[in-house]
Amino acid sequence: MDQATSLRNLVRGHEVRKNVATVITVTSGKGGVGKSNMSVNLAIQLQNLGKRVIILDADFGLANVEVMFGIRPKYSLADLMFKNKGLREIICSGPRGIGVISGGSGIQEMANLTKYQIGNLTSKLYELDDLADVIIIDTGAGISDAVLEFVTHSTQVVLVATPEPTSITDAYALLKSVNKREDFDKAKSIQMITNRVGSTKEGKELFGKLEVVVKRFLDVSIEFLGAVPQDANVSKAVMRQVPFSIAYPNTQATAAVYDIANKLLGNSVHVQKDKKGIAYLFSKLMHK
Repeated sequence: MDQATSLRNLVRGHEVRKNVATVITVTSGKGGVGKSNMSVNLAIQLQNLGKRVIILDADFGLANVEVMFGIRPKYSLADLMFKNKGLREIICSGPRGIGVISGGSGIQEMANLTKYQIGNLTSKLYELDDLADVIIIDTGAGISDAVLEFVTHSTQVVLVATPEPTSITDAYALLKSVNKREDFDKAKSIQMITNRVGSTKEGKELFGKLEVVVKRFLDVSIEFLGAVPQDANVSKAVMRQVPFSIAYPNTQATAAVYDIANKLLGNSVHVQKDKKGIAYLFSKLMHK
């Protein structure tokens, strides 16, 4: 029995659970579009809406989430997997009580797990489902294998893009890569946030242009989640290493992200029956 099968069998043995966290993967076709900033501030607003939130920073080597929160996690996912650290030990506390887990190189090293390590990881990941209502995965930018695995197997996916032509073409490239995967559920809709736009109208028009091309050439469904306006306070907050939702609670960008967080929670209700939690997602990340 291979590693992936072992982990999936353990997952099936725990299917009936009192709490299964909603897993939301936030991704982008290229870097520099505000993806990590969106992940962090969505987490803040979801926490403000009464949800327990944990962010998994899966953007290997960059640690943008940690920088934006102004924190430095002592341990990472790799320590959970290979150094016998407990789940609570690797969760670093961010602003407003949001939990942060540094991915480190842990996800890339999953193919080397022994059967014992697989079982140990699974039991700990089920504990993570019990600690959070929402788990946000901040992926790397682009179309690496790890990013495509997260996008393919997460119940909810948020794609961030800006009006820059390269951002739109790279967002399409990511959708095209997902479309080629046989294991991607074509019934799942990828939700798009247009960032740094002049207005909501501009954001919707930007989405509409991409949607026309996607409908014509791909068998992927996308929907408009919301638009976040260009806001000078966002850059100021990044320099202060404080999320703009906290540093500037009355700014336009904060109001927009609050509305998007509300909409995400509403969408989560509709996908409730499909929720499988973080342990299921990681079982899919194992090499077949």
